[in-house]
Amino acid sequence: MSPTTLPARQLTVDLGPRSYDILIGSGILAELGTALQSRFRGQRLAVVSNETVAPLYLAQTRSALEQAGYRVTPIILPDGETYKNWTTLQRIFDTLIENRFERGDGLLALGGGVIGDMTGFAAACHQRGVPFIQVPTTLLAQVDASVGGKTGINHALGKNLIGAFHQPCLVLMDATTLTTLPHRERLAGLAEVIKYGVIWDAELFARLETQLAEILAATAEPVIDLLYRCCAIKAAVVAMDEREQGTRALLNFGHTFGHAIESLTGYDGWLHGEAVAAGMVVAARLAARIGLCPPEDAERLHTLIRRAGLPTRLPARPVEHYLEAMIHDKKVEAGKIRFVLPTRIGHAVVRADLTTADLQAVLADHMGDP
Repeated sequence: MSPTTLPARQLTVDLGPRSYDILIGSGILAELGTALQSRFRGQRLAVVSNETVAPLYLAQTRSALEQAGYRVTPIILPDGETYKNWTTLQRIFDTLIENRFERGDGLLALGGGVIGDMTGFAAACHQRGVPFIQVPTTLLAQVDASVGGKTGINHALGKNLIGAFHQPCLVLMDATTLTTLPHRERLAGLAEVIKYGVIWDAELFARLETQLAEILAATAEPVIDLLYRCCAIKAAVVAMDEREQGTRALLNFGHTFGHAIESLTGYDGWLHGEAVAAGMVVAARLAARIGLCPPEDAERLHTLIRRAGLPTRLPARPVEHYLEAMIHDKKVEAGKIRFVLPTRIGHAVVRADLTTADLQAVLADHMGDP
């Protein structure tokens, strides 16, 4: 990707009085302070980042904010999913309280999905709720995690089990931040893009099939188009179902199996997008097994994920451990595990009537090295 400057394209997440804008462009991080002035009335911002992203983008972010008159307090956390817990969250609260942050002050998340989730949760809790801003710097966070107001931390028994819905007041995505994203992280983010194609947008899926190499090596404008398309889907779904009582559950495609992978591996060794990729393959095979999805569509998904360099099989663990991990998933309802299953490329449904025998069989068939 080249660091081309392109003006921001705007989307709105329509939630009535809590609506907010998503700005997507290239080279627009310098415009952050100006963009905030009409959307955030406070004067102080705690910028939460991590030890990987801060050296790259904190100075530029701070300069943009201070030029617009904001006072900035940086909070730098360790990097990684293993730190998405109470102990790390407490470091945010300690800094806010020590610096006497009030209800009119705000937080800004500068980083990937872990930083966004923890910053949003801290904002939901501090003083019973303060404003926050999302400035996602990874592909996964840009196409998914930064939009929709899901915030939280992990528990030893499951991912994101502790959290709150708390919408940001602005999401600003600068595609140039992806130029410093490691290749593995970029591939992990692509898993969430593939997800949108399977559950919602068959045309997007077909584009990924035919233009995968070009997308992986894309310059700024094609990437912005991709971000815009994914965020438009996410914004529409959130506007319809903010708190995941219906349609929004479709966005969890691959995540029930994926979260089990992360939990069973101790949030170490697998990136979130990698776990979701393998989870999508297993979910599609499960749908094909019960006659819900054409086998050729499940095979198309398997082929695309393999071509993208993402895992297609689960780490080897006893099947019973997977079942136990999934029963702790936050999407369990009335004691039944709910799965998002494709009926075809571009459409999916939520099912909670899967038999243990079908689950055991599909888990056993897709575990370990091929």
